[in-house]
Amino acid sequence: MALSNSQYQEIMRDYQAQQLKNKHEQDARVSEIYEILPAVKELDQAVSSRAVQRAKELLNGDQKALERLREEIRDLREQKTILLASRGYPADYMEMKYRCPDCRDTGYTEDGKKCHCFRRAQIRLLYAQSNMEAVLKRENFDTFSFRYFDDTRIEPAVGTTVARYMKKVYGWCRDFVDRFDEKGGNLLFTGTTGRGKTFLTNCIAKALLDSYHSVIYLSAHDLFEVFSRNRFDYQTEEEMKDMYQFILECDLLIIDDLGTELNNSFTSSQLFFCMNQRLLNSRSTIISTNLSLDRLRDEYTDRVTSRIMSHYTVIPLYGEDIRLKL
Repeated sequence: MALSNSQYQEIMRDYQAQQLKNKHEQDARVSEIYEILPAVKELDQAVSSRAVQRAKELLNGDQKALERLREEIRDLREQKTILLASRGYPADYMEMKYRCPDCRDTGYTEDGKKCHCFRRAQIRLLYAQSNMEAVLKRENFDTFSFRYFDDTRIEPAVGTTVARYMKKVYGWCRDFVDRFDEKGGNLLFTGTTGRGKTFLTNCIAKALLDSYHSVIYLSAHDLFEVFSRNRFDYQTEEEMKDMYQFILECDLLIIDDLGTELNNSFTSSQLFFCMNQRLLNSRSTIISTNLSLDRLRDEYTDRVTSRIMSHYTVIPLYGEDIRLKL
């Protein structure tokens, strides 16, 4: 999921367009105030003239010129604030406004690192240019249908029909999205192939992406591929390292088909690290697996199972293979 040069340039063009938009909007606000309150324009001009005057004095050896300039600017800005407030404007109305104050719409923080908004833009671009965008258009809460689930016989494990049970599951998933900012949380979908695990995670992914949350959706195989390359490939691209970091930091990580990857001590340790790190950072995770809880305990370490049992809502799915009914 690393960025190509063209993809990187596409994101940076968006930042440049946002910077121009910010400047245009600021200029419009400044012109508005100058027209309504000409005295504000005079104050701004006074700040510039005083700065030039005091700079000359400083060059001529007046060591107190800078101190006088600071006091004068402070007084002029206070007068400006009072004038703006007299017409109901906030003190910072004429200042530059940013979509992302952390990087000031440059994509990079002061220490030269990519901003969280850049990483979010990266993930959204990669989604838009992958087949996930088409999948999420087909598989979402609006297209979810209960007609594929049996409503004629009782499923002993839940004491009701699969159709009625799935209505509850659907409600739980909607509630997960609706209360995501307030509550967060983690989910584990279990059940054999074709019970709707991936469809439900797609529903949640699209709903959160549409509300501008950062979501990463990876198969277990691809997840551990990222971890492996970050750990053992010393020539890993910078974007791959960013991807590794964003896996730990994104709002929601979805791990699909856990248990289908080649499991070993490395994958088990990395799975625990990923889960634990996201829990410590209060980041949400959804895992889907064909394995039962007993099988998960056998396949992975007790530490992994303990984290799941303690911090995840387990949602088992039942019924027939839906794909056979499509």
